[in-house]
Parts: sequence; C-alpha cells; structure tokens
Amino acid sequence: MPRVCLLLLTLLLAGPVAADAAAGPADLYAEHCAACHGQARLGGMGPALLPGNLSRLSPEATRAVIRDGRAATQMPAFGDALGDEAIDALADWVRRPPAEPPTWEMADIVASQRVPHPFGSLPDVPVFDADPLNLFVVVESGDHHASVLDGDDFERIHRFPTRYALHGGPKYTPDGRYVFFGSRDGWITKFDLYNLEVVAEVRAGLNMRNIAVSADGRYVMAANYLPHSLVLFDAHDLDPMRVYPVADAAGESSRVSAVYAAPPRGSFIAALKDLREVWEIPWPQPSEPVVATGHMATPLAPRHGHDTPSFEVRRIPVPDYLDDFFFDPGYRHVIGAARGGEGGMVIDLDSGERVADLPLEGMPHLGAGITWEYRGRRVMAMPHLSRAAVSIIDMSDWSLLETLETDGPGFFMRSHADSPYAWVDVFFGPHRDRVHVIDKASLEIVETLTPAPGKTAAHVEFDRDGEHALLSIWDREGAVVVYDAETLEERRRLPMDKPSGKYNVWNKTRYEEGTSH
Repeated sequence: MPRVCLLLLTLLLAGPVAADAAAGPADLYAEHCAACHGQARLGGMGPALLPGNLSRLSPEATRAVIRDGRAATQMPAFGDALGDEAIDALADWVRRPPAEPPTWEMADIVASQRVPHPFGSLPDVPVFDADPLNLFVVVESGDHHASVLDGDDFERIHRFPTRYALHGGPKYTPDGRYVFFGSRDGWITKFDLYNLEVVAEVRAGLNMRNIAVSADGRYVMAANYLPHSLVLFDAHDLDPMRVYPVADAAGESSRVSAVYAAPPRGSFIAALKDLREVWEIPWPQPSEPVVATGHMATPLAPRHGHDTPSFEVRRIPVPDYLDDFFFDPGYRHVIGAARGGEGGMVIDLDSGERVADLPLEGMPHLGAGITWEYRGRRVMAMPHLSRAAVSIIDMSDWSLLETLETDGPGFFMRSHADSPYAWVDVFFGPHRDRVHVIDKASLEIVETLTPAPGKTAAHVEFDRDGEHALLSIWDREGAVVVYDAETLEERRRLPMDKPSGKYNVWNKTRYEEGTSH
C-alpha cells in the first residue's frame, strides 16, 4: 500500500484528536500533502500550494477542499482524519509564503519536460470528420477537463483531463492543428487536435499568468509571476530555449502580467506588473512578407521602428504601471490600463511615446476589449470590472464616444465581424445571471438574456461564420448554450462542468475582431 494511504489509514484509526495533538501544520503537510503537492509545495501530481497559486481560493474554500476533498480529482477528504483546528492551521499555513523563496531555473524546466509523441510522429490527418478550423475547445474548470466540440453540429468529439487551474485562453498554431494550454502553476501542455493526444508538456514556472504563440507557430512564450521571468520555447516539442529574468537596469525585478503575440510586428509584447516598462521581443522573420488573414492590418511585414535582433528585449519606458493590455488591429498602439484602474493610456509601440490618455473609470477590462467599424470609423469597446458600464472609444482620436450603463460590472465582451451584435456579461454583482446584447450600429442594448436564473452567465464565443453564439453557464451543473446569433433564439444546450471559456479555432487563428487574442 502506498505510504500516503498507510498514513491516512493510521490517522483514521487514531481519530482526529490524536492527529491534532501530534503535529503542527508543517508536519501535517509533510504527512498528508507532500506526496502529491511536493515537499517544497511546488506541486507534483497535485498543484503547487503557494499563495499566488491559491489566490482564486478564499480561506474558507481552502479549508473546505482539505475537509471535503475535490470531486472528480485525486484530492481526498481529510475531514474524518483531521479536526477543525488542524484543518484551519493547515489551510492557513499553505496560504503563507514558504520560509525559503522557491526557485525555478532552466535546469528545472528542462527536467520537467516530457514528450510522449515527438513532433512529426503522429498522422497528419484528423481522426474525425468535422471541419478542423471550426472546432471549439471548451475549458471545463469544474473538474479540470477540456472538451472538443464540432462547430457545425455542436457534438462533442472528445473530452480529456487538463492540468489544474488553467489560466488564460488556449492558444493555437496558425494551421489550427495544435492547441497550447497554460496552467496557474506553470505547466504548458501541447495537444494535437488532429489525433486528440497530448504530445508534449513542460513546466515554465511556479505561478504562470499566460502563454503566447508566435504567428508562424514556431515559438511559445510564457509569462510568470513566480519566478519573475519570461520563458521562450521551441513550439515543436516545447524545448526550452531561453529564460529572461525580468528586471530593470537597476536590478528591480517584476512579475509579468501577461505576454501577447503581435503578428503584424513579428514579436511578443509583455506587460509588467511592477516596472514602468513594456517589453517587446521579436521572433525570426521569414525572408518574404506574409499577408495577414482575417481582420488584422496588412501586410504582416514587421514594422518595429527599430533594429532589435531576434529574441532580444526592446524595453519601452511607459509613464505608469500597465497591468492590462489591448491592441489596435495593426498592433501599432497598445492601450494599457494603469494601476488602480482609473483610466488608461495609449502608447505608440514604434516610437514608445504616449499619444493619448483615456478617461476610463472603474477598472476597464481591456483584455476583453473588441473593435468594429461604426459609421466609417473603428471603435473599441470594453466592460469594467468595478463599474456597471461598457465604454466605447473612437480609435481615430481616442475620445470617449459612448458609455452604456449595464446591470453590473462585466468581465467578457465578444462579437464577430459578420454579426450585428456585441455581447457582454455582468459577471460581478447580483445580476450575474444576465447577459446584454448590444446593437453595434445604434450602440444600444437591445436585449437582455437570462439563460439560467441564479447561475452566472459569461463568456460568449462565436462560431467560424458568426452564425451562432455560444454562452457559458458558469456552474458545476452548467452548460454551453448555443444561440442563433441573428434571432437570439436558443438552439441547443450542452451540459458541462463549469465551462469557463470556449475558443474557436478559426476566430483565434485569424484574429477575428470580435474575440480576445
């Protein structure tokens, strides 16, 4: 019998009083948790148990997981083995920083890599009949799985387990064959959608924010909170190429809020949490310019306005800390939300100059922003995390065009170039079961839907042609609801386990203007 099972059996026979009296929280962790979560709390079969990795769990939720376990996972319940005092002490202890700051260096990254199917070893033909460019990958965060849906008939093709707590949307190679997932505790997983197999994995850090994939599908960049780093990988088998310690010229280090691929520039753009800088890192360019697809500006030939060599950092000073980003379609300008959420600024990435300030109160969620053509000009719109409103900005002069009052602060906003509507949830607050539909021509809310009263409605994503809008019921007994994108009538409801996001291959690889990138 495994050691952890013997320990659990011994404690069950001894009862909770003996367990409480025998050990402090560090000893309890060593006995009950280390076998799965690692002696240093860095993770193993289970996720890392560090303050940053547990930020989405409240103290009470942490205690509940220890006491009751997690359904559909290997996390057992310890309520019969440990008393309330021991559970409280253990929950408090794992939420505190370890005595020795953890490290994760190149040697650790290399040692973590596994490649069950090396690049080129699997067939190049899909094992299903669906359009591979109209697939949806649905992240089901309730039991840490993902489902692959046919975007034409909305039948589930496959369902498979993922790493714990995926963070940031999955990213695709430009041909749509491979999808990359990033987990909160630093794992990057490469999944072959043609063969429905995990083909490579590697751990980039201990607390990772998100990943980005270059426009040619050859490189992956990971953004870390812990350690303070960016990590570059060859996308084929996730071979680590380079670790970038993130610090300024004086040695002051910073967490990385996020990293983005900027295809028209041929570079990665990184948002830094603790430095007044934006970093741009170019990837190698083809000898001939590539014409962009979808609604990106063309041509794709990089126009950095500088001569930074491939994979070297170009530091762009900015007047404030920028935690959240949005880009114009040509990726000439980055729109950043300043720390504190009161306003934003527009930075010209070629010159590095601030060209405008945006009057955006209430923590604008720029990462959920979208754009569309309105009366001959391009506008951008985004919800606010602490204000019941959607702001619409005229991108020709960066003026505030319209503010739409909503039923609550929102998190996600989505549309499609071929749809007359933009959808926005009211994720925060008492009306989180509602979603607003905005007419992009009149800039008015024309419909408010309540697909599941009392349950959070969020994250709309369109199919390839913009004919259907898929919405998540964000609940353990949730669903993906399929709407006719023109009539707004419900067409189908697919039961899912807390479907936190849905990502269409075509829209993501063609940089459709109505979805996040």
